[in-house]
Amino acid sequence: MFKIGDVCIDNAVIAAPMAGVTDRAFRIILKSFGAGLVVSEMISDMGLVHQQERTLRMVDISGETPPVAVQIFGSQPEPMAIAARQVENSGAAIIDINMGCPTPKIVKNGEGSALMRDIPHSRKIIRAVVDAVKVPVTVKMRLGWDTENTNCLELAQAAQEEGAAAVTLHARTRDQYYSGTADWNYIRQIKQHLTIPVIGNGDIWSAEDALRMKEETGCDAVMIGRATMGNPFIIRESVALLEKNLPLEPPTAEERISTAIKHLELVCEFKGEAVGVREMRKHFSWYIKGMRGAARLREEINRATTRQQLIDLISVLMDVDNAD
Repeated sequence: MFKIGDVCIDNAVIAAPMAGVTDRAFRIILKSFGAGLVVSEMISDMGLVHQQERTLRMVDISGETPPVAVQIFGSQPEPMAIAARQVENSGAAIIDINMGCPTPKIVKNGEGSALMRDIPHSRKIIRAVVDAVKVPVTVKMRLGWDTENTNCLELAQAAQEEGAAAVTLHARTRDQYYSGTADWNYIRQIKQHLTIPVIGNGDIWSAEDALRMKEETGCDAVMIGRATMGNPFIIRESVALLEKNLPLEPPTAEERISTAIKHLELVCEFKGEAVGVREMRKHFSWYIKGMRGAARLREEINRATTRQQLIDLISVLMDVDNAD
């Protein structure tokens, strides 16, 4: 167990925020596999300021097991503060500020990792959010804009000085996007210089990777992102290895399929069948990756229009797997 501000986190495995992926349904799935903390998709400050219906749905964390962190993004202190207060009122235990998103449509507005190019301005945003709410505020960042400007330590120290309760480092530059190799040395460097918790992120593809990151960097917790897509079981495996030094067997085909169906049911409950089926096509393709017969089913999955069609398609794989 460790604490972010006054919030107790049961274990050192955190599920990363991912746009279009970590919605309420998937967060519930990830929490069911033991994540100490789950983080929402990044949510626009202006969407909250203007009370946009889609944005308000994204900040809905009702029915989730606490603690839940909600991540917000923006480029100016005042609307970020207003958004933070709304997120706090929604019941979020932690507010995370996105200063790491590399996508062009975000950085062109001066948001996400673009904020790493102006640390004095980033300080103002962090301070405004910290002053606006009573819950702990965290900051997620990258190494820097590019390899010539790896200023993550400077931003991490600024975040601590402005009242942030923890920082998360995705150990890639903005220019790398998600390619190349994450440089965990920077996670260790930041941990050595900060007194608040440091969370490491980047290139955790297995429980063994999670353990290695923690041992090599001394970080307080690990954050797992893309590896959870279709594989929330990595959360359970990582918790077991970090907490009990207990390697776990990978999930069976039956468990993968039953989890995918449970995920589908939750999405349909929260968003309706039409939207749920459309959004779950990608998840189903991730859940069945590597299973016998999966490749030929992907095209059919992408054409499915009803919940029952998806269930019937994925259930075929269980029959193939059991045929041996």
